[in-house]
Amino acid sequence: MNQQPILEVKDLRTSFYTERGKVTALHGINFQLREGEILGIVGESGCGKSVTSQSILRLYDEKYTAEYEGEINFQGENLLKLPMDQMQEIRGNDISMIFQDPLSSLNPVYTIGFQISESLILHQKLSKKEANEKVIELLRLTGISAPEKRVNQYPHELSGGMRQRVMIAMALACKPRVLIADEPTTALDVTIQAQILDLLLQLKDEYNMSVMFITHDLGVVAEICTRVVVMYLGQIVEEADVQSLFSKPLHPYTKGLMKSMPAIDGERSEKLFVIEGAVPSLNNIPKGCRFAPRCPYADELCMEKPPELTVHNDNQKVRCWHYDKIMREEENQNDNTIKAK
Repeated sequence: MNQQPILEVKDLRTSFYTERGKVTALHGINFQLREGEILGIVGESGCGKSVTSQSILRLYDEKYTAEYEGEINFQGENLLKLPMDQMQEIRGNDISMIFQDPLSSLNPVYTIGFQISESLILHQKLSKKEANEKVIELLRLTGISAPEKRVNQYPHELSGGMRQRVMIAMALACKPRVLIADEPTTALDVTIQAQILDLLLQLKDEYNMSVMFITHDLGVVAEICTRVVVMYLGQIVEEADVQSLFSKPLHPYTKGLMKSMPAIDGERSEKLFVIEGAVPSLNNIPKGCRFAPRCPYADELCMEKPPELTVHNDNQKVRCWHYDKIMREEENQNDNTIKAK
């Protein structure tokens, strides 16, 4: 796999204009998406995952709604510096996005075929006839039955799984270099979810894409991702390859997310772990570490001074004052458990 970054986000800050003034939703986000990899972005609702993805494509109205700072470098070019007509050429062409809810993302008054063919006509300069033939080919590729019929149907005539496949076909129409998948399986049942994940993996290899996969499901991350970024309240609190993150999570928030996953093998007899409290409002960000009010390890330092994202080793970064102490405590507990057995 080529380890060169195709997308690099540097000190990204996204702020919104509200009735209460300017509110910053992303605070200095830094990460790379390497060629050919699947990067997982995880965290609770309200942590900034979707804001990050939509900021990359500059989907928020920059005149009345939002302000961006920092850099978003795609193939060496800072997207935040491009005029909007050039951004329009990149959206759906070089960088595509699958949104969370296909029913609300698809326009109910236009046929499936019309909505997918728009980007083909705009970016690939195909005729309507050529675009329609390509749409049928894409629908067939994504596993939709009778694509010649579906192309003339409306979103409400399709099932949830089929609508999601339509969204995938739409995102892949122009063979993008980067695909941003924003919780693409959240609204689907388990069987359909597995089919969609298999399809994404197959198409990633077929189209040679890099994928940003945004989710709150760590089980999905473990199955398909190569690296993981953990977000909390507009910041990255941990970054690691999948194996390192699952074998030795360093941040208390990551540990809490891991422990809150239900066991399906029946081995976990205790009650399901719950991270106390909720993600604070952007108008009420804690003074020190943002996770401190919910963290069992927090002390006075955590409450007063925000930690930086530091490199633990080549495979892992963490934003925590006490990660080394927490790690030693867990190692001692594991040693004692082994000795007891």
